[in-house]
Amino acid sequence: MKKVFLLLLLLIFGVSSHGAAEQKVSILLYHSIDEFTGHGLKGLYVTPENFEKQMTYLKEHGFTLLTFEQWQEREKVNKPIFITFDDGYKNNLKAYAIFQKLKTPNFQPKATIFAISDFVGRPNRLTTVELKALADSGIFSIQSHTATHPDLTKPTTNYEYQFKDSKEKIERMTGKPVFVLSYPFGKFNERALEEAKKYYQYGLTDNPLVHTENGKTNKNYLIPRQYIFYSTTLEEFARIVE
Repeated sequence: MKKVFLLLLLLIFGVSSHGAAEQKVSILLYHSIDEFTGHGLKGLYVTPENFEKQMTYLKEHGFTLLTFEQWQEREKVNKPIFITFDDGYKNNLKAYAIFQKLKTPNFQPKATIFAISDFVGRPNRLTTVELKALADSGIFSIQSHTATHPDLTKPTTNYEYQFKDSKEKIERMTGKPVFVLSYPFGKFNERALEEAKKYYQYGLTDNPLVHTENGKTNKNYLIPRQYIFYSTTLEEFARIVE
């Protein structure tokens, strides 16, 4: 009987510890929040209507939206999730309006925009004034998507310009720390990863996985994200986040 009891204890605690080590955190990747009108890749758009339905789902199902300033809090809150936007499109202001609409004392929206520093102010991109306002809103964190959105695996890459200069430029725009990098096209190699470590605390890929606490080497620079596409239904969205 003692042996059976001990075996049961080992099984219980073994499962529990394994479960804790494999805690999953969804990090979602968006680009444009707008109707698709034929410009760009349709899959990288999410309509404002669908985005609002998705955020309402998170609100109604008890998720806690975080930015990377709160990365260490992910194990302390209920159903942590990270909403990210790449490229810094002006239409991300529509996401801001939706967040403001849904915000309540019990639901505090948070999200991260990864801006391309040299593209700020272009016709379809957020301006310096807009980025500053979003950073000051308490909803958005503004982080780096490099200076010019290059392929970081090319040997001619000027990492100091792409990483250091973009970081400092965005910090001057927002007055807030920039410590997270989103790799353009999700592409990187060992050299790019090592260079990123000089300037950033975290690096985000676009590998379609769920982040797990597995002790993997360089895990803070290999954080996966899950694309939300134009075609993503609410049922598919629910399966992704749950």
